[in-house]
Amino acid sequence: MMTYEEHYHDWLRDAHAMEKQAESMLESMAGRIDNYPDLKARIQQHLDETKGQLQILEQVLERNNVSHSMMKDTMGKMSAFGQSIGGMFTSDEIVKGAISSYVFEQFEIGCYTSLIAAAEKVGDLEGVAAFKQILEQEKAMADWALTHLPDVTQQYLTRSEAPGVEAKK
Repeated sequence: MMTYEEHYHDWLRDAHAMEKQAESMLESMAGRIDNYPDLKARIQQHLDETKGQLQILEQVLERNNVSHSMMKDTMGKMSAFGQSIGGMFTSDEIVKGAISSYVFEQFEIGCYTSLIAAAEKVGDLEGVAAFKQILEQEKAMADWALTHLPDVTQQYLTRSEAPGVEAKK
C-alpha cells in the first residue's frame, strides 16, 4: 500500500511529464501557425510559461528528493495522450489544434487542482504555493483558448473559402 507521500511523488512525476508534453505540443503548434498571429503569440507566451512551470516542478521534485530516473516511465503515459491530440491535425488543423489546446489546459487544471490537495495533505506548503501559481496560468490559458475559439473558427472558415489562401495553419 502506498503512502500519501508516495502518491504525491508519483503525481509530481506525472505533472513534470505533462508539462514536458505540453512544451513539445506548444512548440510544434507555434512552429506551424502561419496565418493566425494572435493565436501564435498566445501559444508562444504559454510556451514560455510552460518552461517556467517545468523549472518550478523540478525545484519541487528536488526539494522532495524525487528521483529523476523514474521520469522516463511517466513520460510514456503523457506522450500517448499528447499523440492522441496531435493526431487530429488535418486540413482544419488550426481549429482542431485550438480545441485540443483548450482540452489539454482543462486536463492540466484538473491535475494541478488534485496536486494542490495532495501537497496540502503531505504538508508541502511551498509546493501548494507553486502549484497555485501554475494553476492560475493554466486557467488563464484555458479561458483565453475558449474565448478566442470562435474567432479562430471564423477566421478559418473565411480563409477556407478564399481562393489561393491557406486556411489550415
